Amino acid sequence: MAKAVGILEVFGLTTAFVAADAGCKAADVVIEKFDKNKPANADKLPVPLIVAIKFRGDVAAVEAAMDAAEQTAKAMTGVVSRYVIPNPEHDTEGMLKLSGLDKS
Repeated sequence: MAKAVGILEVFGLTTAFVAADAGCKAADVVIEKFDKNKPANADKLPVPLIVAIKFRGDVAAVEAAMDAAEQTAKAMTGVVSRYVIPNPEHDTEGMLKLSGLDKS
């Protein structure tokens, strides 16, 4: 059975690191990968880069990590969105491994 994944999109890379750290300290989860998105309206955002944090673990742990990470991110630059997938499908698993941060 696949592990649950929680995806939390936040403003800025520093916020992503601090929120990910809070999430990992709050629950027994691991980070899948960060991803990035620079939307067309980036100049109107609080920080012009959106970073997605991907937590993996059992559903309860992912929820706890997401709560801690979200609280931390809201205190910094803010949260764009959050979602937990309890049991990702095989094709979704492949997509979770992709990251725009891996590209030069």
